[in-house]
This record gives sequence, structure tokens and C-alpha cells, in this order.
Amino acid sequence: MSNMYGKRGFLDQYRQTSSAAAEHDPHRVIAMLLAGAIERIRLARLNLERGDIAGKAQAIGAAMSIVDGLRLSLDHEAGGEIAAGLESLYDYASLRLVEANAHNDDGRLREVEGLLGEIESAWAAIPRQMGAAAAHGAGGTAP
Repeated sequence: MSNMYGKRGFLDQYRQTSSAAAEHDPHRVIAMLLAGAIERIRLARLNLERGDIAGKAQAIGAAMSIVDGLRLSLDHEAGGEIAAGLESLYDYASLRLVEANAHNDDGRLREVEGLLGEIESAWAAIPRQMGAAAAHGAGGTAP
């Protein structure tokens, strides 16, 4: 049992360190949110495949919450057309997630996974300094 507590302690320490680092790097926060949403969608697809409808719904709900958080972080004043475009994409992704949940539709989940993956790739291509400026100085105009 002491090994399990040791591992758990290590994981807790990692999470705290990771969270502290994210507080100082807004670019990383956005990247983590995008990765988290994609991870939840993959979990929803896996649960759907396994016939775990409750697990699928829970994972989709978590993905929707993350996407909504990304949408709410947009600064339309500073971000202009880019922020408006991202808001439209996030609204579309949320709609497709609702439809995927209601119809147990893996195709719609794949679609949103791909869409968020493209945003994630574009965000990762932005140099960290620019991403930090976009997330901080522009009030969170990041994806």
C-alpha cells in the first residue's frame, strides 16, 4: 500500500507543479484546455464504442464545459475577426457535441475532435511569447 500512496503523492505533486507553471504561462493554459477537450471527446468515443452511454454523456459534458470556457475567454474587442471566428467555431463544436450526445453519433464526435485538433495545432504553432501576449494582453483572445 505504501507504494500506492507514494505514487499518489508523486501525482499530486506533479499536478501542483503543473498548475503553478500554467498560472505563469497563459499560452500553456490554452494548450492544456484544448488538449483536455480533445481527450474528453476521445473518451466519449471510447465509451460509446463500449456501450457505456452514461460515461459517453459525462465525457461529452466535460468537453462541452471546456469548449464553453474557451469561448468565454475570447476578447472580441482585442481579437476582432479572429475572436469572432473562433466563437463561431466553438458554438458549432458545442452544437455538434449536443447532437452527438443525443444521437450517439461517433461521426459528429470525430468531426469535433478534428476541428479542435486543427485549432490546437494552430495554437501550438504560435510562439509562446505571442501566445502569452494574446492570452494576457488581449484579454484571452486565444483559441
